[in-house]
Amino acid sequence: MVKQWFKSGSPWIWMTGGAVSISLISVLGLLAMIAWKGLSFFWPSEVVELELNGSVPQQTVIGEIYDREMVPKTRLEAAGYDLSAFDSEFIERILVKTGNREYVELDFRWVLSTDIQKQSAPEALAVFERSKNGNFYGYVDHVVEDGKVINEQSVARLYELVERAVDLNDEALDLQNGEIGHINYELERLRLKEKGYVLDNALTKERVADLQAQRTALRDEYKVFEERLFKLRKQAKRDQVVVRDMRGELVILPIYQVLDVWFPNDMGTLAKIGHYLSQIGKFVSDDPREANTEGGVFPAIFGTVFMVMLMAVIVTPFGVIAAIYLHEYAAKNAVTKMIRIAVINLAGVPSIVYGVFGLGFFVYMLGGSLDQLFYPEAAPSPVFGTPGVIWSALTLAILTLPVVIVSTEEGLSRIPSTVRHGSLALGATQAETLWRIIVPMASPAIMTGLILAVARAAGEVAPLMLVGVVKMAPTLPLDGNFPYIHLDRKFMHLGFHIYDVGFQSPNVEAARPLVYATAFLLVSVIIALNITAIGIRNHLREKFRSLEH
Repeated sequence: MVKQWFKSGSPWIWMTGGAVSISLISVLGLLAMIAWKGLSFFWPSEVVELELNGSVPQQTVIGEIYDREMVPKTRLEAAGYDLSAFDSEFIERILVKTGNREYVELDFRWVLSTDIQKQSAPEALAVFERSKNGNFYGYVDHVVEDGKVINEQSVARLYELVERAVDLNDEALDLQNGEIGHINYELERLRLKEKGYVLDNALTKERVADLQAQRTALRDEYKVFEERLFKLRKQAKRDQVVVRDMRGELVILPIYQVLDVWFPNDMGTLAKIGHYLSQIGKFVSDDPREANTEGGVFPAIFGTVFMVMLMAVIVTPFGVIAAIYLHEYAAKNAVTKMIRIAVINLAGVPSIVYGVFGLGFFVYMLGGSLDQLFYPEAAPSPVFGTPGVIWSALTLAILTLPVVIVSTEEGLSRIPSTVRHGSLALGATQAETLWRIIVPMASPAIMTGLILAVARAAGEVAPLMLVGVVKMAPTLPLDGNFPYIHLDRKFMHLGFHIYDVGFQSPNVEAARPLVYATAFLLVSVIIALNITAIGIRNHLREKFRSLEH
C-alpha cells in the first residue's frame, strides 16, 4: 500500500507543497519582523522618570525605555557592581534613551532594575525633536516670545511658536536651495563659460562686458534674496522655550532648532495614531541629519528609484536586441554557443567585479574622455570623470544584462515557427515580422526579464559604492537648473544607507531602529517596482493573446 502510494507520486507533491509553504512562511515572517522592529520605532513611546540609588549615586533619569535584558549576576559583579544584597541569579537591566546630548555624556544608558527606587510617567513630560543634538526630554517651565515671558497657557502657545519656526525654516531652506542655489549655479556656469573662451582664445572685450553684466545682474538679485534669507532666519530665532531637565536645571532651547514637540504620556490613542502617521510621513519625505541617525530618507528613496529606472531604460533595448540577434539572426555554430555560454557565465560574476569594471572603464576612461572633449574648462575638477548616477546605471545595466537576454531568448523560443512562416508567406519582411509579430508576443517574457533585473539592481550596494553612491548627497540628480536632469551627480541609495547607518554610525543604539525601518522601506520600494512591472506584463499578455492563436 505504501509502495503504491510512493509510486503514485503523492509524497513528492506533498513534500513540494510543504517546502513551498515553509519558504513562504519564512519570507513573510522575516518581512513581518523587519516591519515590526522598523515601524514600531515611530510610535510615541512612554517617557519615564526613574529615581535611581544603589550601585550609582542618587539621581533622576528621564527618557524612553528602549530595551530590556536579563544579565547574569556574576557578569555584573565582575564589572564592578556590588550586588551582594540580591540573591537572584540574573539581574534585569533596562536601556534608556535619555537624549539631551549636549548635557549628558551618553544619550543611551543601561540602568539596573535593582537601582530603580521609583518609576513614574508624569503627563507633563515633553519630548522635543530638534534639528541637531537629537531629542530633549524635560518639563516645560515657560515660553519666551519675542523677549516676553509667557507662563499662562504656555504649552498651547509653544505649539504655535514651533509651527511658526518650522514654517520659517522651511521657507528659508526653499529660498536657499531654490532661488539662491539657482543664482550660484548660473554664476558657476558663467565662470566656466569665461574659462572656455580663454582656452579657445576667444575672450573678446564684448564677451567680457557681456559676462560682467550678467554677473552684476545675478549678484544684485542675489543680494535681494540674501537679505530676505537673513530676515527669515532672524524671525525664526526670535523665541525660546525654557525646560527643566533631569538634572533639575533650567535649559533654554531655541525654538528655531525644535522640529516638533509632544507629550506622549498625555496623549490618547487617536492622538498617538496621528503622531505615528506623521512621523512615518516625515521619515519618508524629509532629508537625513545627524550623520543619518535622525530625519528622513527621501534623497535615498529618490536616488534608488531614479537609478533603477535609468538602468531599466538602458538595459532593456540592449538586452532585447542582443537576444533577437542570437535567436533570430545568428548562425547555429560554435561562436554562437560560446557567446551564449559567456552570457550565462556573466550572470554568476560577483557584483563587486562589475563595480571595479565600471570605475575603470566608465568613470576613468569614458568619463575622463568626455571631460577632455566637452568640458576642458572645468579642469581640474571632473564633470563626468567622477562617480555619478549615469555610471551606476550603466554598471548595473551590464550586471543585469544576462538576465534580460536569457529571459527574452526563452520568450522568443516559445513562439511557434509557424507564426514566422505565416507572416513571411503573406509578404512581410523579416524585420516587419519581428517588429509587428515576434516582439509583441515575446513582450511578457521581456517584462519578466526586466522584473528580475530591477529586483536585483535595486538591492545591489557593492558596485554602487565604487561608481556613484555616497553617504550624503547635497543635491538631487533632478532639480530646476538646466538641463534639469544631472546624470553626473552622485546620489544616495537605500541599500548603502542601511550599511552606513548600521555599521558606520557613531550612535549604534539610535541607528538600530532606523536600519529596520530603512530595510523595510527598501523592500517596499522593490515590491512596488515589481508590482508595476508585473501589471504592465499582464496587460501586454492580454493585449497580444490573440496573436498566439
